[in-house]
This record gives sequence, C-alpha cells and structure tokens, in this order.
Amino acid sequence: MLNVHLVPHTHDDVGWLKTVDQYYYGDRNNIQHAGVQYILDSVIDQLQKDPARRFIYVETAFFYRWWKQQNQSTQRIVTQLVNEGRLEFINGGWCMSDEATTHYSAVIDQMTLGLRFLNDTFGECGRPRVAWHIDPFGHAREHASIFAQMGYDGFFFGRLDYQDKARRMKTKEMEMLWRASESLTPPLADLFTGVLPNGYNPPEGFCWDQSCDDAPIRDDPDLEDYNVDEIVQKFLNAGFYKANHIIMTMGSDFQYENANLWYKNMDKLIKYVNALQAKGSKVNVLYSTPSCYLQELNLANLTWPLKTDDFFPYADDAHDFWTGYFTSRPALKLYERLSNSRLQTCNQLEVLGGPKSKSGPFGEGDSDTMSKAMGVAQHHDAVSGTEKQHVAYDYARRLATGWAHCEVLVRNSLAILSGSEAPHVFCENLNISVCPLTESSHKFSMNVYNPLGRTVSWPVRLPVNGSVYSVTDANGRAVDSQVGNVFISLKCTCYIYDMKSSCLLPLLSVRWFHCLIMCVFVLFDNHRYNASAGNNKESPQTSGAYIFRPNSSDPFVINKTAETQIVTVSSTVQEVTQWFSPWVSQVVRLYEGHRELELEWTVGPVPVADGLGKEVITRLDTDIKSSDYFYTDSNGREVLERRKDYRPTWELKQTEPVAGNYYPINSRAYIKDDKHQLTVVTDRSQGASSLYNGSLEIMLHRRLLYDDYRGVGEPLSEPGDFSDGLVARGRLLLTFTPPDTAADVHRPLAQGMVLQPLLSFQDDSYYELEHQYQAKESKTHSQPVTVNLQKLFSTLDVLGASEMSLGANQWKEDMDRLQWNAGNNYPSPWEVTLNPMEIRTFLLRVRQL
Repeated sequence: MLNVHLVPHTHDDVGWLKTVDQYYYGDRNNIQHAGVQYILDSVIDQLQKDPARRFIYVETAFFYRWWKQQNQSTQRIVTQLVNEGRLEFINGGWCMSDEATTHYSAVIDQMTLGLRFLNDTFGECGRPRVAWHIDPFGHAREHASIFAQMGYDGFFFGRLDYQDKARRMKTKEMEMLWRASESLTPPLADLFTGVLPNGYNPPEGFCWDQSCDDAPIRDDPDLEDYNVDEIVQKFLNAGFYKANHIIMTMGSDFQYENANLWYKNMDKLIKYVNALQAKGSKVNVLYSTPSCYLQELNLANLTWPLKTDDFFPYADDAHDFWTGYFTSRPALKLYERLSNSRLQTCNQLEVLGGPKSKSGPFGEGDSDTMSKAMGVAQHHDAVSGTEKQHVAYDYARRLATGWAHCEVLVRNSLAILSGSEAPHVFCENLNISVCPLTESSHKFSMNVYNPLGRTVSWPVRLPVNGSVYSVTDANGRAVDSQVGNVFISLKCTCYIYDMKSSCLLPLLSVRWFHCLIMCVFVLFDNHRYNASAGNNKESPQTSGAYIFRPNSSDPFVINKTAETQIVTVSSTVQEVTQWFSPWVSQVVRLYEGHRELELEWTVGPVPVADGLGKEVITRLDTDIKSSDYFYTDSNGREVLERRKDYRPTWELKQTEPVAGNYYPINSRAYIKDDKHQLTVVTDRSQGASSLYNGSLEIMLHRRLLYDDYRGVGEPLSEPGDFSDGLVARGRLLLTFTPPDTAADVHRPLAQGMVLQPLLSFQDDSYYELEHQYQAKESKTHSQPVTVNLQKLFSTLDVLGASEMSLGANQWKEDMDRLQWNAGNNYPSPWEVTLNPMEIRTFLLRVRQL
C-alpha cells in the first residue's frame, strides 16, 4: 500500500514584501493579500469540525503574537488540539532562518526563543520533532548539525539545485542521512533529511486556497462538470521516493485564510481516493504531519544514502544562481551582526548585574525586545537582503528599538558593577566617524566591556576635534595613542570581567583626542562585475536581490592604479589610504603587536548613470598554489572545502562560471597550499569565490537596476541618505600563516569580530559552553577541554546544573531521537568536557554573591 501523507500548512514569511506587522494584521493588501491572524483564526475553527484533520504551524513569532490576543476559552481549545496532535508545531524557531547569511550564535538564539515559548506554553506536546526549512535558498551543513544537537529527528526542505534534484529523482535519493559534522562523533550530528516533492506547494492542480484558480472537487454525479474521477487519477502520480510513504505539502504562502476551502476539498480527496481500495487500489491518503511521516520512514528500517557536504550554491535553472543574496544589502548585514554582538553583551550584563539591571537608576530596561528583533532578523528574507526596501527599513528600526531597551539595562548593570551612577553614553555612529561626546569634550573617560571569555587586544578609533591628547588607564599609567586627521587611535587590552577587582576592563581616562591612519604594502585590487540586464540570447535572467548574473566572466578593474592620499606611521599603527575612484576607497592598517592586516573598504554611492548595475568585489592575488580549491565557513562554525566547477555529489554541468562558483561566507574564507595559507576574516556575511589559482575574491556591495523575477518586485538599488545610492563600509582582516597554525589565528579573530567590545563614555539563566575548533584543525586547540562550572563566574555562586538540549527546551537525558540516542557519563557533576565543535547547554541555579 502506498500511503500519501497530506500535510496542511501555511508558509508565513516574517517580513518580505510587507513588514511583520503588516503581514500579521493583513494591512497593505495592495502589495500582497496576507493576514496571518485570520489564517490562525480560520484553521483553529476548521480543526474542531473533524478530529481527523491536521495542521502544522512554523513561525513562532506570529503564533506568539496571536496567542497573547486570545481569550482563555480559545487558548484551552488550542491546547487541546496540540495535546491531541491535531495542531503540531514544526521547526518552532522565532522564524524560519536563512541558512547562508546567518551566524550560528544568532540561529541558536532565535531557535531557543521560539522553542522555549512553545515548551513553556504547551509542554512536551508543543515540542517540535522536525526541522522545516521549505523556503531558504540553499542549505548549510551547520544548520543541520544544530538541528541534530537540538534533538530533532529529521529535516525537510523545499529548494534544491535543479541538477541535483533531477539526479536524485531519477535515483530515488530525495531522502538521505545528512552527516553534518566532521568533528562530532556520529550520530551526534546525523540528521535524516528529505527534499519535498513540490517545493512547498501542493501538487499541480490541487491548490484549493482562495488565492488559487484550481478547480474544486465537484462530486455531484448529476452535474455536467463532475470531476471526481479526473481529480483522483491526476493525484496518483509520485514514484521517486524510496519507501511506500510519500509526503504532499497542501498549502503555500499565507494560505488558509479561508481554511474551509482547503479542508472541504481535502476531505473529498481522501474519501474518493481511498474508496478505490475496494476495487484493488493500493493507494491510501490521510491527513498527516511531517513527524508522523518521519515515524513511518523510521519503521521501514531502510538504508539511506549518506550526505556529508552542503547544498550551496542553489540554482533553479541553467543561468539562475541564487548567489547574489550572499552580499545583498551589506549595511543591513553589518547592522544585524553588530546587533548580535550587542545582544550577547546585554545578556551577559543582565546576569552579572542581577535583577536590578532591569530596573535601576536609569529606568526600566530589558533584553527581550532585542532578542525578538534579532529573531525576526534571522528570517530568510531579512538578513538575506531579499526584502522590499520599506521592509528592510523596518528590520533596522526593530534592531534599533531593541538596542534602546538594552541600553538602559546595560547602563543599570554598569552602574551596579562599577558602583558609580555616572551616566554612560554610547556612540552609535562610530562607523561614520561621529561621536558628539568625544568630538565636543575636552576631557572624558571611556569604559570597554569585553564580552569574550579571554583577554583580547582591541584597537579603538575615536573621532575628536583636538590635536594633542593624553590617554591614561585607571591606574594613571600612560596608554600609547596616535592622533591623526580627525581621530585618535589607541589599543586597549581587554581582560575578562572580574568583579573582585571591581574592574570592567581597563578604564581609560581620555582627554584631548583626534584621528588615526597608517601604512603597509597591499596585494589586492578592486573590481566590479556589470550586472546582466537579461538581454542576451542565452537567458533573460537578470541580476537582482537573489540572483547573481554578471554580463561577463571577467570583472572590470575599477582603476589600475590607486591614488595614495595619506600615509601614517606611528608607534601604534601603520596606515595607508587609497582611492580607486570617487566611490571606491580603502584604508590598510597594521597595528603594533597584531598579526593580522586590516582592510577597511568604502564603496558607494555606486554609479548607475551608464545604465549598468554593478557588483563590486575586492580580489586578493597571491602566489599560493591553490589548484582550484578554496575553503569557506558554514554559519561561522566548521569550514568546508570548495572546488571550482565541482559538486561532490553529482557531475556538474557549469553554465555560469562566476556565479556558479560563489559560496556564502559568514566569518572567513581561505586558500592554501602545503606551505602558506591566506585567510580573510569578515565583519558580516558576504559572497566569495576563487576563480583563479592563488586568488580569492569577496563581493562587497551590489546596486542593480532590474528585478530578478523571484517575487520581490523591485530592483536592489538602496537609496542611501541622499537618494543617490547607499555608501557601505566594512572591514576585512587578512592573515598569512602556515596552514597547520592558521586556525590558531583566524578562529580567535573571527570570534572577536562577532563579539566586539562595547564602548561607553562618561562627561534564572542558561549558559552555553562551546568548543570553537574543528577536529584536527589545530595541534594546540583541537583537543578536549574540561571546564568546572562552579569556577566560571566570580560574581555568582553556582548551586546546581542540569544539562539541556542545544535549544534549551528539553533535558539532555530526555532527548530520544529516532534511530540514535546519545548518553554521556562524567566523573563529576561540575566537570564538563567539550570535544572539538561541541556545544553543550546547561541550566544553572545561581545566587548573587
């Protein structure tokens, strides 16, 4: 018997063409007809009418909002539906995160935010067992590893490269076992993974939403247009899955606003297809959920093909590679990354400051607002840069509002920890060299909070209006500094917070400042690809928010010679400023005592008066014999090997020699040979490739003139402050090391770029322990590490500890995944051992000292 599992669902983007609020309330339906609150209202009503009916829901950000607005009677009904398995939560994160442009720490946070709400509200019955990423545009191995460590039994997604999908359908390998880590011992990061047959849409001809045009089932035999036999025969067509169970998604974007249309026709479909069993039919149709379907596959006890790489890059046709969004909206990508750093600092200071940090001398503050804003920002049409412009503004506004709430909390906590209620000022615009306090004050102090669990040396640049400054630390010792044109630069050593010494890090007393700038030889150049306008004979596809399609395989050099304007050499920094054109410049810095070279790039406004969209890259050319191999990180964690014009699991027919070789990088990329390795650490997610031996290129900025026909409906042309195009600025850190010691340098650099020190100026909790090195990556650091939980905090007394899943929504000892169960025994309840790439989560019971 072939069992067809009908899975009623809706895919509700947490922002895309409309903002989150507009989607929830059904506002601005002239853009897109969608109202999430009405979907949930209608589905709950229809589920009550037949106990056989099922529905799955994914986006907790929307459900959380809807749940808060329901009365107790409705909440009791929903709870009963959840307990009976008729309403099932799938995935369960605050959003369905993007997989190319998100950092693992932010992914874990947004998943935990949603999962803990479901657990607190519905208990065990509300815990999702299946990960569900039906819309993201390519799939990262690290995401699969995270899902496995959170206790999920399986993972289903909708988008797969068209060549890979054709091969898998032919060989019946649409379902597989994904081994998602080279460092974690199997089956810790093993995850059953399935590709859905119709993306996430219903089979053709079976969409019964009010937004669809497919014929309903007309089952009155007296009617001339009776169509039951036709519908039933059309449905019986699916033969590329291995087991005698197949899954059919019945729903799509923002569907089920009138759920009666769907359920009435699905009831008839089930009735008439199953009626044929009396005549010998071997097809059984039923309402189901992904977890029920997965349970049946598990019982089949089959052997599944093994997958060890990832699903990037994704293309849906020969000239349609979704590799542009790796870089789209670079300013928003940076703002999201900085917001992540601020949220981690906010969370830490909330714990260190205790309950008074939320309500103290500077008012009421919280970290929840920032957590929810960051949760929304991980959505696959948010940090990806694939939303409409007005929605991008809304994402940024939410992050700013979140930080405003965190700011109050941080001020309160710093006052508690320092014993001083002097107000702290945060300079939000240092990226554009603006800080009113440092520019207007003759004397001021600066506090630096280090969110990392190790000592770091961090260069600080502050805009000032003077020419002579003296800088001293909290003990009155002089701090080496350099005054440039409009900045003062100095280097502060940031220690781990130690309450016993009442020091947040060295407190720098600063008076009279100015700017920095320095000098070093560079091995790189800036180029651009002109974007395809879709007017060539091969394909009408254009470059857009999603798609990268240059009109030539060779980039154009922006300027063969750069104008060197300023060279500075001092005891703290060497710096050179170069201009390649009026809209492309870079500053190269080498700080005293640092092993990395800093490249600060500024691009924009990108000119388009010539009628050509442009995609700007920086390219580093070396004599490294990389032999077409290069390496990129996966969500900031493990590093994967890449090879030009090659895919590990199928024979690639390369049709786009540039775009088809681009991969996402979240924190780093490198090329190497036996003796040398060039590593580039980034400050945000970007696209990168190695198209020539010894070369590494990174896309910095994109400004395009055409939509790419993937739904967003507008070109990616950010207006900037003066409506002439966005100016983007960023940093790359370059290291040149032997390969066997490279990780010892680039992993701390990448971690420091993600969790940056927080600068400020004056006129019950869960914890994750993480091993950040891959197996065999470093002779020194790729070893198990043991941590004593009682000795972690100088301001807290740890009374007890219980280990949880990575999502912090179930006890580790209760994790019971299909086919694989993990259990560890440790000699002491306080001694915790971390193996390479392992993340372990503990709920600690503490009291303030």
